[in-house]
Amino acid sequence: MKNLFFLTKRMPIFFLLCLILQISFVNLNFYDAPTQIKSLPSPPSTTILEIMSMGDNISLSKILTLWLQNADIQKGQFLSYDQLNYDKLTDWLTVILKQDPAAQYPLFLSSQLYTRVRSEAKQRQMLTFVYTQFLENPSERWQWLAYATVLAKHRLHDLPLALQYASAITDHATPTMPAWAQEMHIFILEDLEEWEQAQQIIGGILAKGYITDDNEISFLNEKLKQLSENKNK
Repeated sequence: MKNLFFLTKRMPIFFLLCLILQISFVNLNFYDAPTQIKSLPSPPSTTILEIMSMGDNISLSKILTLWLQNADIQKGQFLSYDQLNYDKLTDWLTVILKQDPAAQYPLFLSSQLYTRVRSEAKQRQMLTFVYTQFLENPSERWQWLAYATVLAKHRLHDLPLALQYASAITDHATPTMPAWAQEMHIFILEDLEEWEQAQQIIGGILAKGYITDDNEISFLNEKLKQLSENKNK
């Protein structure tokens, strides 16, 4: 009787896994030419997703993430991410995060995996996705935008874009956000030789009172002096 109760309780997940395996098997289509590459499909409709979740959106989010992460493997071939349709990829990532807004892994994929492409346009598309998702929940997603800031600065060599991302982190700072994340804004302004604006940002950071560590406060005050000297040169 206990075994029957356990099986009944787990039936929605079991049924969902079977359904996904069946769909995956059909999509393999072994009779196609080995070199034929299937394009990334559009995500299911909201209605289909509701049916698939059976009330367990978190499990569905994880399953969809695993499926998406393996979308570059077809008939034993590993496709380049450059071959993926990034418009549809972004749609999938959006759907996955809607199923489980607390999930971090889709943002890891967006910022650190799907940016590893030759196409600068696709890199920028992923960084834009990370930025828009950060704005939905800054306190839980700041680290991914911080990484996007680094990519914008050092890989794309786009200081204005890096500044946009860094300023968003500073503007949406929370007491739990580390000091270094808020201070990225200052260093990029230094790179742009925007001394006065950098001073204003430091003043704003100190005024919020989120940074309480004495060493960090001393560092920011020292940075104010350095910026003043640079401005007066």
